[in-house]
Amino acid sequence: MSVDHRRTPDQSWLADLRASLADDFATQTARLRELTELNADTGDPGEAHNQAALLLATRQNIEQITGALSRISDGTYGACQRCGRSIPAERLEILPHARFCVPCQEKQNR
Repeated sequence: MSVDHRRTPDQSWLADLRASLADDFATQTARLRELTELNADTGDPGEAHNQAALLLATRQNIEQITGALSRISDGTYGACQRCGRSIPAERLEILPHARFCVPCQEKQNR
C-alpha cells in the first residue's frame, strides 16, 4: 500500500484559509492600487526607493496569495512542489503560501 504524500488538509480549515487569503488578496490589491496612484515623483531619491520597495513587496504578496489560492483550487495545497511530500500543518499555519517543505525550501534558497 503506497502512502499518498498529497494528503489535503482538513476541508473546513481550507475553507477558512481560502476566505482569509481572499481577504488578504483584496487588501493587497487595494494597497497596490493606492501605491501606484501615489507613485508621483517627489524628487526625493529615498522616497522613490521606499516606494519601489513597497510596490515590489506588495506585488510579491499578491503572487504568493494567488499561488496559494490556485493550489487550494486544484487540490495540491499542502504538498511540496519539489518532492511531493506533505508540508507540515504548523508550517502552513505560519506561511500559508508555502510551496515547499523545509528541507526543499532550504535547497531552493541555496
